[in-house]
Order: sequence, then structure tokens, then C-alpha cells
Amino acid sequence: MAWQRLIREWLLYVGLMAVLFVILFRDNGLSGALAGLFISGPLYLAFGYAMAKLGYRRKSLKELRTPQAESRKQSRDTTPEPTRPAPTKRTSGGGNRPKSKPRRR
Repeated sequence: MAWQRLIREWLLYVGLMAVLFVILFRDNGLSGALAGLFISGPLYLAFGYAMAKLGYRRKSLKELRTPQAESRKQSRDTTPEPTRPAPTKRTSGGGNRPKSKPRRR
């Protein structure tokens, strides 16, 4: 299953790059560029195999989207209430202000 994914990605890469090389390097020899593309396949698979042996597992696009959607839902549901700063000498903390003197008439 994982090999199929790697091969599919590599085939997509080869297809796009082959079209790009044909468009850009029409005048020059294409054989070297196309040979390099086809040599890159086994190298890509070997690199993927080595990374898998080291424990690397790349997530699919579906797996990448799922945590983000869940975290957005959770952040909307649990909005933290704003906290007030602790009272200091200059501030009495809000509602404990001394009453002002009565006005003169």
C-alpha cells in the first residue's frame, strides 16, 4: 500500500517534469533529462524505504486536515474568559473604589 503511494507520486512527478522538459528543452537533447527522470524512480523508492526503516511515516492529506478541523471546533467551543490582573497599589482591583466626597451645593 505504501509502495503504491510512492510509485504514484513518482509517476506524477515524472509526467509533469517530462512535459516541462519537452516544452523548455525542445532544441537540446532530451535523452539525458529523460534518463535522469527515470533513474530518479529507484532512488526515490530507496530513500522512502530508508526513511520508513527509521520510523518516518508521512501523513496523507486527509490525515493532515482532520486535526486542524477538530482543533478549530474545540477552540470555538471553549473560549477562555478574560482574566483580570491582580490589584496593585495604584489600582484597587475594580469595584473597591473609595467613595468620592459629596458635592458642595
